[in-house]
Parts: sequence; C-alpha cells; structure tokens
Amino acid sequence: MKKLIAGAIDFRFIVLAVAGTLAVAANHAHARPAGAHPHAHAQAGTSSVQRGRGTDGAVDEVRTGRRGGVTQVDRSRDGAGNTDARITGPRGGVTTVDRTRGPDGLTDKAVKGPKGGVTTVDRSRGADGVVDSTRTGPDGQTTVVDRSRGADGLIDRTVTGPQGGVTTVDRSRGADGVVDVTRTGPKGGVTTADRSRGPDGVVDSRITGPKGGVTTVDRSRGADGLVDAVAIGPNGRLTTVDRSRNADGTVNRDVSSVAPTR
Repeated sequence: MKKLIAGAIDFRFIVLAVAGTLAVAANHAHARPAGAHPHAHAQAGTSSVQRGRGTDGAVDEVRTGRRGGVTQVDRSRDGAGNTDARITGPRGGVTTVDRTRGPDGLTDKAVKGPKGGVTTVDRSRGADGVVDSTRTGPDGQTTVVDRSRGADGLIDRTVTGPQGGVTTVDRSRGADGVVDVTRTGPKGGVTTADRSRGPDGVVDSRITGPKGGVTTVDRSRGADGLVDAVAIGPNGRLTTVDRSRNADGTVNRDVSSVAPTR
C-alpha cells in the first residue's frame, strides 16, 4: 500500500539495488502493529508474494508478511487499457489506485487511502522528451520530479520536496557498461550504488550509504531462468529472495531474513 503511494517519487536505483532488503521491509511494515517495539524489525522471518492472472489479464497478488499479516492486491484493466488496483491491508483498510491516460499519452494516477486522503501524480513530457512528474499529497503539499538526459544518454533526476529540499540522482556508465548511481540528499548525504556484471551475466550491486555502511547484493539466475538474490546489509543481516514461475507465467517470491549472529 505505502509502496504504491511512495512510488511517485520512485528512487528506482535504490529499489533495484536493494530489492531483497526492501521487499522484506515493505512486507514487514504492512504486517507490523502500530505500537510494535521499534526494534521488532530486527527479528528474522519469511514473507511471500503469490501472484495470479485474472480473466482480464491483470495480475493480482497476495502478500504475506513475516508476522502473518496478509495484503491483497486486486488489479483490473479498464476499457482504455489502464490498470487500476484495490489494495486491502492486513487490518482491512482499503486503498484504491485509479489510472488515466492524459492527452500527452502519459499515465496519471490518483490514489485514495483508507482514510479518504487522495494523492495525485501528474506526468508530463519535457522539451527534451523526458517525462517529469508532479505529486500532490492529501494535504496539498507538492513534490516535483524533473528528469533530464545527460551527455552520456542516461537520465538524471532532481526532486524538489514539499519543503524545498532537493535530492539529485546522477547516473553514469562504468567501464563495464553497467550504470552506477550517486544520490545526494537534501542535507548533503551521499549514497552510491556501484554495479558490476557477474560471469553469469546478472548485475550485482554494492551500495554505500551516507554514513559509510555497505550493502552488497549478489544476484544469480536459477535453473528456471529467474533471478534470485542474496543481500548482506551493513549490520550483517542476510536476506535471500527466491523467485519461482507459476504455470500461468506469473512469478512468486519468497523472502527470508536471518539476523546476524551475536
């Protein structure tokens, strides 16, 4: 649920680099009670995502968190080909996502939360042909994402938050042809993602956070052709992501997390 709303800013390089870690955190957040102890996330456990394709071709899914909380995502495709969604959280709260295609051909989005607040995402194409976006939250505050294509052909991004803070994302291509990323936050903290291609052709990552902590993500292609991952966080936590393909072509995912031995 939160992921869909937060996706408007979509810091994709972090999402891709720490997919395993983020998947665990997101599923855990859905299931954790509001008053949970602040260190509860350190507990080990397993989460899963089960997907299936509906009669309209849209993919539905059921997410089970490490504490057993279940989030159900029901997607439907409208007459214009846009995919809408209805997300029911583990406590019964419902979030709806309504997508529409603007006259520029870009897809805009309105997200209505379980308490009735609405977040809108309006996309537009700049003079350079790159897609920018404006996100307006339920309180009326606005986040603007301005994308531009660098001399190397890669798309960089400047995000201006509702309080004026600016985050920049600078992409560059390494000697091995893989794209690296440097993200500078509004307070000057820098996060770098250094990617490299392994002998199996899959891209691994090394992420260094603004305080120097390092996360490594080692990806590998299984016998079924799907990419699995092993992530080791700066505190030694080991997270594994195991994907499998259903008969209808949809992909399931099991995420396991093991706390470091003390």
